[in-house]
Amino acid sequence: MAANTKTSRKAARYAVPVAVAGVAAATVAMVPAFANAGGPDLPKVTAQQLIEKVAASDVQQLTGTAKLSTDLGLPTLASGLLGGGGVAGGSADPQDKVAQLANGTHTFRVAADGPDRQKLTFLDGKDEYTLLHNGTDVWGYDSKSNEAFHDKADGKADGKDAGKGKEHPKTADRLAASPQQLAQDLLKQAGPTTDIAVGDTAQVAGRDAYQLVLKPKQSGSTVGSVRIAVDAKNGVPLRVQLLSSQGGKPIAEAGFTQVDFAKPGADAFSFTPPKGAKVTEGADKAAGKGGEHGKEFGPLESIPGLDALTGGADGKGGKGDVKVLGEGWATVARIDTGAGKSLSDIEKDKNAPKEAKQFLNSLGDKVTGKFGEGRIFSTRLVNALITDDGKVYVGAVTKDQLVKTADSAK
Repeated sequence: MAANTKTSRKAARYAVPVAVAGVAAATVAMVPAFANAGGPDLPKVTAQQLIEKVAASDVQQLTGTAKLSTDLGLPTLASGLLGGGGVAGGSADPQDKVAQLANGTHTFRVAADGPDRQKLTFLDGKDEYTLLHNGTDVWGYDSKSNEAFHDKADGKADGKDAGKGKEHPKTADRLAASPQQLAQDLLKQAGPTTDIAVGDTAQVAGRDAYQLVLKPKQSGSTVGSVRIAVDAKNGVPLRVQLLSSQGGKPIAEAGFTQVDFAKPGADAFSFTPPKGAKVTEGADKAAGKGGEHGKEFGPLESIPGLDALTGGADGKGGKGDVKVLGEGWATVARIDTGAGKSLSDIEKDKNAPKEAKQFLNSLGDKVTGKFGEGRIFSTRLVNALITDDGKVYVGAVTKDQLVKTADSAK
């Protein structure tokens, strides 16, 4: 797909890059859209044309209200560790807030004015959490605890290097662009293992929209399809739905309930910590306990007893090799933890921590195969197999597919 430099720069900001659309086009089913009984009557388009429309969109200003709903089917223990349903309260660090979005339904106000100014305000009853990106500054503020977090968007705080691995500016950008960013991420994954077509039309936030439908070609995925509602006029993704291969309500849904594409007011992105607020600088957090902000699996460290299962939290047994098995929607990651104890050892050990056994029991059913024995931790989207010899197989695949992959890897 040809595109001049100016168009490519525009597309890269708030839509799917033209280059990405070009790669996806090779697998796009050229199926025209037909209006359903309840949807608006729109001109027919092909999936290729709709992807190009998203890529060419140059919308940079908007205000509105959006909702994020996630139903992963998490076990009680895991749900509690990921923050349950609440967003506000506790640390003002954006990394901590992101983990709490993994379950339940959350409403937020959003404002954007180009790539350098975005604001999200998460609503939880009378309490609010605000994430603000304005130029070189990134702020997080929690009204319940009256705590604020400040960082620099260039990866530095107070002019000094705040530590490697820090991801707060990226967190701000990604959240502020939702559901546009989510749609972009999903389309980047589209390749030879994905069918892409145009589904029924819809109305989202009072606006007419086409729906781009992505479906795995492979069997064994927990994902049935992904639906991206695209504004018929300006090409902005208005809603993204992740549907389970087992049916039921969406695993995840992010979309606008109200949106206005006018330029936000000049004061929308200003922020001054309230009087008495505790302010933490990014450099201070990086230098303190907890260290690297960019550690992707940080929340897992808080699971009681996990260190007993993975050979200790000192890094001697928990940092193993990762191997990618399969491709596309059937991809599984195998992690060799190098655990010092097997699962059966934990079960039989009378002196093992009570928390370790509770966590072990929460993992789910025992399974056996060519790989040996293990337990499967199951959600509607991701399944993880923890084997007796300390390996972990994890992917957005069904239990049967996970066991099949583990068997073939032996």
